[in-house]
Amino acid sequence: MLSRRTFATAGLVAAGTTILTAGEARALGEPQRFTDPATREPLSRKQLGGRTPFVTLNGGSLPWRMKDGVKEFHLVAEPVQRELAPGSVAHLWGYNGSSPGPTIEAVEGDRVRIFVTNRLPEHTTVHWHGILLPAGMDGVGGLTQPQIQPGETFAYEFTLKKSGTFMYHPHADEMVQMAMGMMGMFIVHPKDPSWRRVDRDFGFLMASFRLKPGTFVPDASEMTDFNIWAWNGRVFPGIDPLVVRKGDRVRIRIGNLTMTNHPIHLHGYDFRVTGTDGGWLPEVAQWPEVTVDVPVGAMRTIEFVADEEGDWAFHCHKSHHTMGPMGHGVANMLGVRQAGATPRVKKLLPDYMYMPMGEKGMAEMQDMAAHMPPPENTLPMMIGEGPFGPLEMGGMFTTVKVRRDLAPGDYTDPGWYEHPEGTVAWKVDANGRRA
Repeated sequence: MLSRRTFATAGLVAAGTTILTAGEARALGEPQRFTDPATREPLSRKQLGGRTPFVTLNGGSLPWRMKDGVKEFHLVAEPVQRELAPGSVAHLWGYNGSSPGPTIEAVEGDRVRIFVTNRLPEHTTVHWHGILLPAGMDGVGGLTQPQIQPGETFAYEFTLKKSGTFMYHPHADEMVQMAMGMMGMFIVHPKDPSWRRVDRDFGFLMASFRLKPGTFVPDASEMTDFNIWAWNGRVFPGIDPLVVRKGDRVRIRIGNLTMTNHPIHLHGYDFRVTGTDGGWLPEVAQWPEVTVDVPVGAMRTIEFVADEEGDWAFHCHKSHHTMGPMGHGVANMLGVRQAGATPRVKKLLPDYMYMPMGEKGMAEMQDMAAHMPPPENTLPMMIGEGPFGPLEMGGMFTTVKVRRDLAPGDYTDPGWYEHPEGTVAWKVDANGRRA
């Protein structure tokens, strides 16, 4: 969360005006990654009022300014471009130059005023999902307010009655606008900075798209057959790792605005489910898990103590949600001997090139991608290299990287974990001895 001084430093406080230009508002949404714009150093807890910085995976938080005791934010709904992962860009709709939009952070008890400027080709609204507020601020077009027409700016103002994990998204032409990526997180910190304090606080929203191979714009009319599964608008290997220090207490907040549930699984740890978008769970109501199912239109918060070093997989446990866009509509070729057909076809078509695929499984997709690149702007179904070879992942996958030797305040990616000698699974020979 940025202070008034930081807001002014960015040149965003114009004398006597509260409405920012589209360009200024877009700058507000650029990822801040909790750095001071003047020094580029990470913001400390002291600068954040004693609160732990919230880390939006592959994103940042929306700056604000104080005016007459009210925290003012500005969102611009507009077409954006989002790199899903290196090699693939999607033309989406979002806020302030990004999809999802920047995270709104405030404190329990704050009075907030949020300006929303519409730069889309159609009307829109913003619904503040899970926030307790007056009906006229709920953002349901036609029911609680007029639609925000292209070029118009509306203001929402309300007091934050409780802390927790929430989100924002349109409630106007909702099927199209959310299918195009319009969403963002809304984090309300407890008034008491020491209440349920953690050392690392992460969050992301899940989205799904139907992006046909070789294209850039999602099919917003799709309802069931999605082929891009994204965390904060990114897919593996483009998703940030979650870097923590050994011994840290870690919180991860997960929101689901796709059309299906997602069982989110963490390797190496069990955790406790500590909250939903309905509020914090009292300790007696929390339960232990290694996989938390996040329903459609809901949020879940999990917490654990990072007491074991390593690079731990963190992913959706629906296997097709950890694949790239080539995974749907593929014929079942398991056990089908394909190689014999190639010379026969070549007699008819001398220039025919064919690589048998799927006969023994889909692992060969990794090699096929190297010899037969996918269509323009399309990622392979399996992608990513790890320290021991291909990771064969895509979509909703990243890692939680736990290290004991991180410098204070430095949570940059430390690279792959160097396993102590004798702690990696090994190959054995027919006699059970190390090969």
